[in-house]
Amino acid sequence: MAENAKPKKRWGDRKDATLLRHEDALHFIMGVIYPNRPDNEAYISERIDLTAINEYLEKRNAEGVDFKYTFFHVIVAALVKTAMLRPKLNRFFVNGNYYQRDKITAAFVVKKEFSDTSEEKMAFLEAKPEDTVDTIHNAIRDIVRATRSGEQNTTDDSMDWFNRMPRWFAKLLLHFVMWLDKHGWVPDSLIADDPNYASVFISNLGSIKLKCGYHHLANWGTASLFVIIGEKKWSPLYDKNGFVRMYESLDLGLTVDERIADGYYYAKSIRLLKYLLEHPEELEKPLSAEVPFEEKQKDIK
Repeated sequence: MAENAKPKKRWGDRKDATLLRHEDALHFIMGVIYPNRPDNEAYISERIDLTAINEYLEKRNAEGVDFKYTFFHVIVAALVKTAMLRPKLNRFFVNGNYYQRDKITAAFVVKKEFSDTSEEKMAFLEAKPEDTVDTIHNAIRDIVRATRSGEQNTTDDSMDWFNRMPRWFAKLLLHFVMWLDKHGWVPDSLIADDPNYASVFISNLGSIKLKCGYHHLANWGTASLFVIIGEKKWSPLYDKNGFVRMYESLDLGLTVDERIADGYYYAKSIRLLKYLLEHPEELEKPLSAEVPFEEKQKDIK
């Protein structure tokens, strides 16, 4: 469980994470023989029933809030809560070692407007144990408004800076920065808002009318969890006797680094995520609040 107090750094730790010094033999060997993050991708597809979320959003937006709650806010809150309660999801592997992040963060891209020529800007937020869906909603609101008003973040400024250089020199300098990245030495002035350093990188393809799909991981940065949110659609629900009803749904596509946890850990984490999305009122509690989801699911059965 995440604590407010920061652990004291030791030799081998990074500025953003703690070195894991006692990994089991299987994961140690996997890290050596499969050193690149894209070589260790596992893809998980889940369909989410939006019935409970739609009812929840209708209730939350009934009082005429100035920035409407959407299913994106609920999904982001559920993802960071899952990462907080399932801490292995907040790990990464780089330069031959496993690390546990000091913070839980989520990142996504914001378009200033929906057009072919509109620029994309990086958005980055930090989740704290006391946060709820309300504080996550407010943080996203502030980020979106700042982005669409023309403000740039650190990463955008850095990319523009490289882009103004002569190409040969920019490429040479970028190779040096990539070497710094491998060792965790890239200055914060370059990557403070880089989504590739987030606990979870989220792409809301549904907002641009695209279906859910697979997205790769990258060797740059430390992101070991990439989540695609697909377009909302109507899907049939069947039982053992045949067709029952149609329900509104959306698909989530999760690309994970299989080195940081085993299949059982991922499966239990996905069950928690789905439970939170089917019971969004749980997100009104602090992110650090435990959710006895497996016991409740047994009761339903």
